[in-house]
Amino acid sequence: MIAKRMQPVLVSARALRGGELHNWLRTISTQPFASEPKSPVIATEIPGPVSQELYRQMNSIQQASSVQLFADYEKSIGNYLADVDGNLMLDIYMQISSMPLGYNHPAMLQVLTDPRNQKIIANRPALGVFPNRDWPEKLKNVLLKKGIAPPGFSHITTMMCGSCSNENSFKNIFIWYAEKQRHGKSFTKEEMDSCMINQVPGSPKYSIMSFEGAFHGRTLGSLSTTHSKYIHKIDVPAFDWPIAPFPRYKYPLESNESENKQEDDFCLAKVEYLFDKYKREKHFPVAGVIVEPIQAEGGDNHGSPYFFQKLQQITKKYGGALLIDEVQTGGGPTGKMWCHEHFNLESPPHIVTFSKKMQLGGYYHLEEMKPNQPYRVFNTWMGDPSKLILLEAIIDVILKENLLDRVTRVGNYVLQELKKLENEFSNTINSSRGRGTFIAFNCATSKLRDETIKKLLRKGIQAGGCGNTAIRLRPSLTFTEHHANIFLENLQTILKE
Repeated sequence: MIAKRMQPVLVSARALRGGELHNWLRTISTQPFASEPKSPVIATEIPGPVSQELYRQMNSIQQASSVQLFADYEKSIGNYLADVDGNLMLDIYMQISSMPLGYNHPAMLQVLTDPRNQKIIANRPALGVFPNRDWPEKLKNVLLKKGIAPPGFSHITTMMCGSCSNENSFKNIFIWYAEKQRHGKSFTKEEMDSCMINQVPGSPKYSIMSFEGAFHGRTLGSLSTTHSKYIHKIDVPAFDWPIAPFPRYKYPLESNESENKQEDDFCLAKVEYLFDKYKREKHFPVAGVIVEPIQAEGGDNHGSPYFFQKLQQITKKYGGALLIDEVQTGGGPTGKMWCHEHFNLESPPHIVTFSKKMQLGGYYHLEEMKPNQPYRVFNTWMGDPSKLILLEAIIDVILKENLLDRVTRVGNYVLQELKKLENEFSNTINSSRGRGTFIAFNCATSKLRDETIKKLLRKGIQAGGCGNTAIRLRPSLTFTEHHANIFLENLQTILKE
């Protein structure tokens, strides 16, 4: 936690109170950088004295132990994150995979100067009842634009974040599943009355299947499908929903094809077993399956195209909906706009959720998933038009600069160089894997992983961990070989030490 790691550097945090803190901030943050530096700039230890003092202030009013440092977003630029102590770090984590073009991209700043956009931001509408006149056009031309929307989708529901996108997708799935059981009949009085006291048949016993190691959010329903860290779940009531094993492959993949195929088949057999068990034994039928194309928080665990193709077939066989959670993988980091495009599925999944790099939350869904009545999936804001304004600018840059091609090229380069480091330091790191720049590798132990991330930070590189031993890269789409070499050279130095 930050409180334990922070040690005063150069300037005493105790001295930086009130006006002195204000003056110090003015001293180190007077002018933004005009362009990216050639390499990180380190002025203090990280976190530094100003971050320490700001942490003290923040922790006095809320639980802030997850805070690692305080940023200076006026001075952050491109692939570099500035902090309040004058440090400028190469950010290969990018706000947990949320910044597609890096910091302060001119195209994003420019759209915010448009008076029409300013009025949309100032008069934030309740989109479910009072959308602006251009909202249908915006949905079609931005989120449903060819090459941006996942293939096969013409319907979308916007939301605020990834968790609420998954949460409301579950509702869509349950409504769709119940309608199939009802065979088009109207609600009965018994259904309407019983749902008001949380009883069957109005509140049916349906379930969502998820996977060991999954992360789908921290809201109550989503939390029942999250299985990455106990701290997310402990003390919170959860649904008795089925949890299937997710493939755990041996690397390198090309040397372990037979074992990994067996792993796929084992996991798929368990999925089919759980479908049957929850219907026949538990009387808690599975209405849908939620799965990440790459389990991110759980350790960057990959599934093969074969695994996902068979998973879709099994889900269809048992009458369930397939929900692919692309909150972290969506928006281009795997070299395609959507990671599941790598899997060559025989048909689109029923639902694809998104957020992070897409700026706002929401989900694409098949027409059959749309409820027949209003207010069944609803909240006040139903998304955020200001984020769609930013996304439109982002998409324009992605297409004009062919950033997905860059992601593929740079990602291949990083993986190639990581595998060379694996050969050189085989007792220290292993299992380099990824699609595009959505990359991870494992350290020999959890302790070594944590120490490596700390040492990278001291050298001015902001990285992230996931699972028990993995270090993950989540750079912007503008990440180049130059940035990659800064990371790789510093990692090699650390491994030698």
